[in-house]
Amino acid sequence: MTSPTRVLIADDHELIRNGLAGVFDLEEDMTVVALAATVAEAIHRYNEVQPDVVVADLQLQDGTGLDIVRAIRKVSNTVGMIVLTMHSGDDQIFAAMEAGASGFVGKDAPSGEVVRAARHAVVSPRSFVCTGLVGAMMRRSASESSRLSEREHEVLTLLADGLGAAAIGEKLYLSESTAKSHIARIYQKLGATNRAQALVTAMRIGLLSSIRPLDR
Repeated sequence: MTSPTRVLIADDHELIRNGLAGVFDLEEDMTVVALAATVAEAIHRYNEVQPDVVVADLQLQDGTGLDIVRAIRKVSNTVGMIVLTMHSGDDQIFAAMEAGASGFVGKDAPSGEVVRAARHAVVSPRSFVCTGLVGAMMRRSASESSRLSEREHEVLTLLADGLGAAAIGEKLYLSESTAKSHIARIYQKLGATNRAQALVTAMRIGLLSSIRPLDR
C-alpha cells in the first residue's frame, strides 16, 4: 500500500480550517499533518512536516496564500499548492497561476473539488487547474485583442469629435488612406461595423469618457 498524501491546511478561520481537515481525513488516501492560521505559521509548519500538498486561503491575517506559494516554490517544485478563495475573479486566478500554484478553487465549490484539486496537485504540481480558467483566458484574450495603440486611440478620439477620415488625416499629418486604415483596425478591435457602434463600445469599456455632439 502507498502512503497517504500528507496535507497542510492554512486558513485564518478555525471553522473552515477544521472543516477542511475533516473533509481530507475522510479520504483513505489523504491525511492532514498540519494546520496553520497565518502565512508565517504555514511556512514554519511546511518546513517542519514537509507535506505533499498545501491548501491555503488567499486572504490571511499577515499576507496571502500567494505569499505561501511563492515562498515554498523557491525551495520546491514538487509540492502541490492549492489556493482557496471567496473571491475568484480573473485577476486572482492569473495571480495564483503566475505565483506557481497547482490549482485554484472557490470556497463556494463542493468539498470534493478541493480534494480532486489536491490529488491533481500531487501528480502534476506545476500544471495549473481551475474550473474558471478557460473563461478567464478568453476574457483576457478579448481584452488584449481590443487594446488600441496610442495612434489608434488618437484616431478614436477624433472620431468621437465627429471628424471623418480626411479631417483626421489632416489633423494627425496622415494621408487619408492611412487614417482609413487606422479606423478599420479600430472597428475590427472593437467588434464594430460603423462609427456609432465603435464609439458606444469604446465608452462601455472605458476607452472614451464622453462623446461630443457631432457638428454634422
